[in-house]
Amino acid sequence: MDKSTGSIPFSFVLLFVLSRLMSIIGKRRPWTSLLPPELLSLDLATRLHIDPAAISLASTDFGKLTRVIPAAVLYPLSPDDIVALIRFSFSSSVPFSIAARGRGHSVRGQAMAHNGVVVDMRSLNNDSNGNRINVARSSSLGWYADVGGEQLWIDVLLATLEHGLAPRSWTDYLYLTVGGTLSNAGISGQSFRHGPQISNVFEMDVITGRGELVRCSRNTNSELFYAVLGGLGQFGIITRARIALELAPTKVRWVRMLYHDFSAFTRDQEHLISIHGGIKGLDYVEGSLVMPQSPANNWRSSFFSSADHSRIASLANQYGILYSLEVAKYYDDLTADGVDGELESLLKGLSFIPGLIFAKDVSYVDFLNRVRSGELKLQSQGLWDVPHPWLNLFVPRSRIFDFDSGVFRGILKKQNKTSGPILVYPMNRSKWDDRMSAVIPDDVDDIFYSVGLLQSSGMHDWEYLENQNKEILMFCEKAGIKVKQYLPHYRSKAEWVNHLGPKWETFKAWKNKFDPKAILSPGQRIFTP
Repeated sequence: MDKSTGSIPFSFVLLFVLSRLMSIIGKRRPWTSLLPPELLSLDLATRLHIDPAAISLASTDFGKLTRVIPAAVLYPLSPDDIVALIRFSFSSSVPFSIAARGRGHSVRGQAMAHNGVVVDMRSLNNDSNGNRINVARSSSLGWYADVGGEQLWIDVLLATLEHGLAPRSWTDYLYLTVGGTLSNAGISGQSFRHGPQISNVFEMDVITGRGELVRCSRNTNSELFYAVLGGLGQFGIITRARIALELAPTKVRWVRMLYHDFSAFTRDQEHLISIHGGIKGLDYVEGSLVMPQSPANNWRSSFFSSADHSRIASLANQYGILYSLEVAKYYDDLTADGVDGELESLLKGLSFIPGLIFAKDVSYVDFLNRVRSGELKLQSQGLWDVPHPWLNLFVPRSRIFDFDSGVFRGILKKQNKTSGPILVYPMNRSKWDDRMSAVIPDDVDDIFYSVGLLQSSGMHDWEYLENQNKEILMFCEKAGIKVKQYLPHYRSKAEWVNHLGPKWETFKAWKNKFDPKAILSPGQRIFTP
């Protein structure tokens, strides 16, 4: 931008423009009363946007349930811009809040900053210093990828496949940023085997709430390393992560089996994620519900052929609920001949409904990216950019039958308005590192369950799903089922203290150490009202 403005200093011209624009957007307070005007003296000033399009995008998220208006949006050219912004806020007499936003895939305003600055992390993808995804190998770590925190997992996948490699652990949806999923945990059907994504990180570069760029790992600045992984953005912004890689398969044998007995369904799931020994085991295990009001195929994946639909729908009506066990075995040209025998051994003795086992072969990329096709279809129908009152829970294994009875066969059947995928699958506690911030149920069992109610609605009729979520949480509280929310949302400090449980004091100490002025991630509402 040409900063020549004649005899009038450029900063005053820009300040005037900013003030006028801020007064236009929703008749809000002018810039000078939202953020310190001294911000205009920083080099990053020209990358602070307050135009209606930028403000509107940063004011909402995937959930479409919350609207929080920031003062500005920063489009950083490099991590240095983020460092400068946080340092300025930290040194200010009245610090302003800052939230990192990747794809904005949160559902309740977790990546928003009221009257603060939202950092559009995806802008770092235009870093002029070069590629932000680099594959390398070391004698101590093996193969790994150094990845910018703003990178999408789909781009990480495609870049690493060029080397015949891929990350070990995934989320079911790949159009999310690396920093975003690592700030939560990053789970899917591979988590039973390799743990969540946070268990597959060697090292990170993190900008703390003090504006310090720190390199951390299990052995160097380890306190920050463990705090940030699953830390909900409270302690720092991830600008680089070193991700563990493994040799990538090329194909996937994808199998689904149907059950009407929840006991058999969970028993078989737990058996499959516990297989050890000579057989390698499965690479992916997830479960889901098929209900009369929800088709066997949904936007998350179209697996069943049209010829199977009527049969499955008839059984769903007969039993009220069917449970779909979904597994995958990875292979390549060298191992293709043995995949049938391995699967036969792995699935031997399972108790699915006779004859209701279905299989298909797909490419590795198509399997991992299966949700994308559903997303594009919904986008073309105008059904993607709608409210998503999602509820994700971790349920203790010891209470999963009570949850099935009270929620799946109780609340959901009574409401009879299921409008999206409902996932239920087990994970091995041993694959989670309790030193990290991520919270899982306090339970002695080696296994706990992930339950995801991934429902959507029209723009004006989402409240019944929100009320359903509240009813589910109330049922769990009254029944003494000590669930933990994944991608949590709470409105009071007491709720956060209860959620974090034994980790609360450590979490609070980390906040005081790495973000003592509570600048970062105000949308989580942990330390910010």
